[in-house]
Amino acid sequence: MPRVTIEIPPDFQFATEITICIGQINYGHHLDNAALLSLVSEARVRFLKSLGYGELDVEGLGIIVADAAIRYRSEAFHGEILVFEMAAADLNKYGCDLVWRARAKEDGREVAQGKTGILFFDYAARKPAPAPPEFLRKTGLA
Repeated sequence: MPRVTIEIPPDFQFATEITICIGQINYGHHLDNAALLSLVSEARVRFLKSLGYGELDVEGLGIIVADAAIRYRSEAFHGEILVFEMAAADLNKYGCDLVWRARAKEDGREVAQGKTGILFFDYAARKPAPAPPEFLRKTGLA
């Protein structure tokens, strides 16, 4: 079976730190895989907020997560601070990918990398909508 491949950009436009809580640790005593996706969601909310947006208001549109891909690179443990870096990439008609990387703050080791496909959605019309030009400008996709 082919492995997931993710093209990591040379530079990320955003970074945020998130501490791993005890509820995010599994029976193997490391970060749970489902909890990692939750941390990525928190990083996405912070990324959008840094651009002046919320998940229900990106230039009047909401976003929907269309897909996600994750590559686990090393274990992470309770109390560690992870630095999540994020950038927009791979624009399409109705959305783009948010590519991310998580590193341990203390030693810099890569914990995981991935991408989340987002779709812009007009909740009033209940249908996908084209990516807003101002979002494209702010993220460098224009």
